[in-house]
Amino acid sequence: MATRANKYNLVLTQISYANGDPGDKTPIDISFENHDEIFGIIERIQQKDPFNDPAAAAEFALGLKLFSEVMLKNRDNPLFSDLLPAFKPFMQKLKTL
Repeated sequence: MATRANKYNLVLTQISYANGDPGDKTPIDISFENHDEIFGIIERIQQKDPFNDPAAAAEFALGLKLFSEVMLKNRDNPLFSDLLPAFKPFMQKLKTL
């Protein structure tokens, strides 16, 4: 039986550089799958507002879900060997906020 996953598309556009110059990078347009419903997670974290900033909460939630899905799909990669033991307690702590 095939694993079911939510499908997403993300477009990242550079608006400007730190010095104020306009961005000149070609937008990155990626499609990906994630086992979680990311919009719902963003909404829940924004409601908990751990940073007193809904935009920061959305940025955190999106970054965490993108990172964690790659890490879980590649859990045997030595790059993640130090993070995996700490990841489950971190997620449990996050869910208690």
